[in-house]
Amino acid sequence: MKIGIIGAGNIGGALARRLTALGHDVTIANSRGPDTLAALAKETGATPVTVQEAARAGEVVIVTIPEKNVQRLPSGLFDDVADEVVVVDTGNYYPQRDGRIDAIEQGTPESRWVARQLGRPVVKAFNNIYARHLLERGKPRGDSGRIALPVAADDRRAAEVVIGLLDELGFDGVDAGSLDESWRQQPGTPVYGTDFDVAGVRRGLGEAKAERPAEFRAV
Repeated sequence: MKIGIIGAGNIGGALARRLTALGHDVTIANSRGPDTLAALAKETGATPVTVQEAARAGEVVIVTIPEKNVQRLPSGLFDDVADEVVVVDTGNYYPQRDGRIDAIEQGTPESRWVARQLGRPVVKAFNNIYARHLLERGKPRGDSGRIALPVAADDRRAAEVVIGLLDELGFDGVDAGSLDESWRQQPGTPVYGTDFDVAGVRRGLGEAKAERPAEFRAV
């Protein structure tokens, strides 16, 4: 599969390493330009490109950047990208890092806000797992203790594409409902930063509270 990654931080780097190892054709971009990704490219075989090129890289595009930087992406980044391309948002809103984003503070789910900024439907995934665990803790299907990750989307086909990638990476995907339900996997919820199995993720999603904990709200 051809996969573009926008963002080369912890999650972006982990995904580049895992996906290239699985044989996918990966391109990766950051805000500083392709030349700054030479070491990661040499290590993984991923192709360093511009942000605009990563957005047009193929069947899946993963946006994995701080929330504050979403609005700094080039205007109209996805305007001419085919509708069938699946766009994944891995981000989380941390006001101490991102500053205050009023819409999120007022209750808009993080990935719904991201989708509006991009002008493009997104799938919420990979946001609740530590990068090191993503890199190291995948297991074959059926193994006991296999970690499950929630996947929220309005488009079931897009969600299934992401769940398929999760399976390749060694994780179970759990349908977490529509993007408007994606607050159930935001920071401060029971599934955030945990390594639950399928039953645990479903239980955690059901126990989530809509109100953001104080430590994940702007002062």
